[in-house]
Parts: sequence; C-alpha cells; structure tokens
Amino acid sequence: QVRLVESGGALVQPGGSLRLSCAASGTIFFTKYMEWYRQAPGKKRELVGGITSSGRTNYADSVKDRFTISRDNAKNTVYLEMNSLKPEDTAVYYCKTVVISVEIWGQGTLVTVSS
Repeated sequence: QVRLVESGGALVQPGGSLRLSCAASGTIFFTKYMEWYRQAPGKKRELVGGITSSGRTNYADSVKDRFTISRDNAKNTVYLEMNSLKPEDTAVYYCKTVVISVEIWGQGTLVTVSS
C-alpha cells in the first residue's frame, strides 16, 4: 500500500521560514514525480509545485523565488522549503503522487503564518 505522510507544519511569523517533509512508503519512490499542493480556508486546493525523479522542479507563480522543492531518494522523502512566508501562505499543505493512474495524497500538514 502506497502511503504519503507530511510533517513540519507549524505556526510561523510573517517573513519566517519553514520546511515541510513528505515521507513515502510502498512505492518505488525514486521513479515518482512528486507534487506539493495547498488548500487555504474556504479556497480550492492549488498546486504549489512539483519535482521530477531527476530533481527538475516547477513552481506556481505565487511561490516562485520563495519556495524550494527538493528530494532525497535515499530517504524516500520530498521537501518543501518555504521562505519569506506571508499570511496568504496559510493553508494545509499536501503532497501527492500517482501510482498506476491512481492519485495518492497525504493527510496534510497545517501551516499558519501569523503574528
């Protein structure tokens, strides 16, 4: 059974930094394209960015130059490094992958940006 578990969410002040982790199990992680999404209160879930198996990344315009996605294939983990956080970054953050055409989502981790 494929499983994704996010961690690292917290309350952080505006301008602060945070690193989220997404640990994968039950799949050949190093072959997988991984994505981060977020869902703010009362809003639709939106794509934050993704990373290929070889480490190529892409980002939504709203987080470009502030967020960085990376992966450690030896640890079956993908990371989301968030800098210069803004109140509008407050959301539940999810990682996602696809296994045999089935979307696999983690349970999410809450990031709150507030003073």
